[in-house]
Amino acid sequence: MFDNLVSRARASIAKRRHYNRLVAEIENLSSRDLADLRADRSEMLYQIHKQIYG
Repeated sequence: MFDNLVSRARASIAKRRHYNRLVAEIENLSSRDLADLRADRSEMLYQIHKQIYG
């Protein structure tokens, strides 16, 4: 039972790190970069949250 709790905590921490890394990358994109990609920052953030956390 304790091992299960620890493994779930590790998985949760790994997800959070991955999410934070992607958010930082998106936040560092300039408006010009977003225009070149024809992307919306808020939509990108929504999609990565949906992808990682379901």
